[in-house]
Amino acid sequence: MPATTPATLTARALLLDMDGTLVNSDAVVERCWLRWAERQGLDGDAVLQVVHGRQGYATMAVLLPDRPMEENHADNRVMLAEETADLDGVVPVEGAPAFMAAITDLPHALVTSADEALARARMGAAELRMPETRVTAECVGASKPDPEGFLKGAAALGFAPEDCVVFEDSEAGIRAGRAAGMRVVGLGPRAAAFAPDAYVPDLTHLRVEATPDGTITLTTTTAP
Repeated sequence: MPATTPATLTARALLLDMDGTLVNSDAVVERCWLRWAERQGLDGDAVLQVVHGRQGYATMAVLLPDRPMEENHADNRVMLAEETADLDGVVPVEGAPAFMAAITDLPHALVTSADEALARARMGAAELRMPETRVTAECVGASKPDPEGFLKGAAALGFAPEDCVVFEDSEAGIRAGRAAGMRVVGLGPRAAAFAPDAYVPDLTHLRVEATPDGTITLTTTTAP
């Protein structure tokens, strides 16, 4: 993992991915996708390289490009049910409880590739507050790396894209944030390779401050 380089970003609103950003769900994601890979006769390690950040049907389309999309959507419904029922090992990303407390009164939205049921299950398992404003899988017609989710999140909060900062852990999410015209804070080892505007290993390395005029200052640190 690279060293954290101190950086400061300012924003008016924050758009938060869930898996890998607020919630560590890697264990269940890997269990479910490895089972799917085995059923499809695919190499599990290769599958795990591309699953993060996208909706399930979009990942399946990347892995099986000649497969009818209706089969991907059918498998995705099964996958969502499996993931929602399996919460073993779902925990908050380090620093997430304090971060969510710090932004309680600031404009923010959850923008996740999970559907509403899965988002509620994982945020609940991690004992994290569910943001009032959220864009889940049901709200969009295209999966990350398409920017639709982040643009809808900004619009729901009433801010222009350039006033928003995205928090993401995956290549697909970082690409989506950039395509939306937003700056990106990357979290964790997956994000480090994709040159986000700022990078932190986890949320203990981030300080949030708000001013009376509504400016949110995000400062990354080299120590928790």
